[in-house]
Order: sequence, then C-alpha cells, then structure tokens
Amino acid sequence: MRRDVLELRDFYASRLGQAARAAVARKVAEAWGDAGAMDVLGLGYATPYLEAFLGSARRAVAAMPAAQGVEVWPDPDRVLACLADEAQLPFPNALFDRILVIHALEEADDPLELMREVWRVLAPAGRVIVAAANRRGVWCNAESTPLGHGAPFTRGQLEGLVRDAQLEPVAWSRALFAPPLTWTAGWADALEQAGQRLWPAFSGLILLEAVKQTFAVKPRGRRAPARVFAPGVLAPQPVRKAPRIRAPEAIGRRVLGPLPPKA
Repeated sequence: MRRDVLELRDFYASRLGQAARAAVARKVAEAWGDAGAMDVLGLGYATPYLEAFLGSARRAVAAMPAAQGVEVWPDPDRVLACLADEAQLPFPNALFDRILVIHALEEADDPLELMREVWRVLAPAGRVIVAAANRRGVWCNAESTPLGHGAPFTRGQLEGLVRDAQLEPVAWSRALFAPPLTWTAGWADALEQAGQRLWPAFSGLILLEAVKQTFAVKPRGRRAPARVFAPGVLAPQPVRKAPRIRAPEAIGRRVLGPLPPKA
C-alpha cells in the first residue's frame, strides 16, 4: 500500500526531509541543469524537485499515483499536478524530454509496467532519472521515512528493470549517506561527501539515468504468395494427339491443284 501524500509532504517539511531534498536535488541538477526549454515530468512524489524547473522548463508536470493521492502544486491558481494510473499515464506518446521517477517504484504494483509507461511518454533521445531505495542502505529500514516502505532495489536490479523497459542506462549515482536521524540533518553535507568516498555502497538512495534510444527499422518486403497445386485436386485431362504433318506435295495438291510432272 502506498504512503499517503500527506505523509510524504510532512516528511519533506521536516529537517531530515529538507536535508534529503537538498542532497537529491543536487544530483538531479548535476545531470540535467535547468532543463531549459524542455518538457519535464515528475512521476511518484516529485514536487520537491520539480520546483527547480518551474522558471526554465517549457512545461513541468507532476503525476501522482491514484493510491497515493495528489496535492495542489505549485499553487491553487496554477495547478500542474494530477492523479494518474501508473499503468496508463494520461499523456500522449513521446511528450516529455525529461522524466524524474521518485517514490514510485518501491510501492508500485508492477514496476516493469510502470517503467514501460515511462518509455511510452518519453521522447526519442529523452532521459529519465529513476531514484529508488538502496537495499544495502539503512534508509530502507527506517519506516519513519518514505524510503522505508515497499521493495528496495540493488543497482543490478534497477539496471535490469530499466533495460527490460527498453531504456539504456547511461549513468548512475548515489545519495543520502547520512543516517535517517533528525540530529544528522545539520551534518548532512559533510556526511554526503564522506560517504561518497568511505562507504559508497551503503547509500540510502540509488539514482540511475537512462536514455530512450530509437533505431531506424528497415521495412520488410512483401512476399508474393506461392501457387501450390496439391495432387488429386485438379481433374486429369485427356492427352491430345499431335496433329499429323502432311508432306508439302500433299498440301500443294490440295490447295493449288496437282503439281506438274517432273521432266
């Protein structure tokens, strides 16, 4: 069962949530910059990270699973968030240049089906960042955080899932090295830098970036149907006798009359 949207919002309003948001947003900015003149989609609960694209991106939309609920974002006069069926996103094909998937895979009914929908709405050569709880980290065991619910992933599992959805992994990173305790929020930046060097495998979050590759497909030639005659289907026909060829003399006598006697 998915966490309620109110629980997610309350977490990001806390000191620990704000520290986590800063660490993850830094990784997204390193990968995409400001995504200027691009269409950006956040799937799951991505509004804390989509705010960085509101001023520069051509379009920024938040799609939240129906079982989670939706919040009014960014403000009541300009709502850019919607409820969505994670197996049937309400968007046309190849619409978004960038997609951020966070707080979505761990509690999805079918993660592969969700990622196939991501592939469908992603533009050719578009990029997606998939963020999921690290199975080896301590955050996946902290039920007081959104990462402590659902199924965590290893890097290999996440790469396999992305490839099964016909996306090609191109880069990956890690975040949330500080323990999920409120008193560590003030030391989050220092712990992030130390964790990258000392214990990289035990991060709380894995971020995998993948690209949608499209290839030209040569159309198959149309084959002409072969004419096959099964034995016994056609009735046998009687063999016609070849016409008897008469000698030229006989033909001449019949047509021109008798030939003159030889001298």
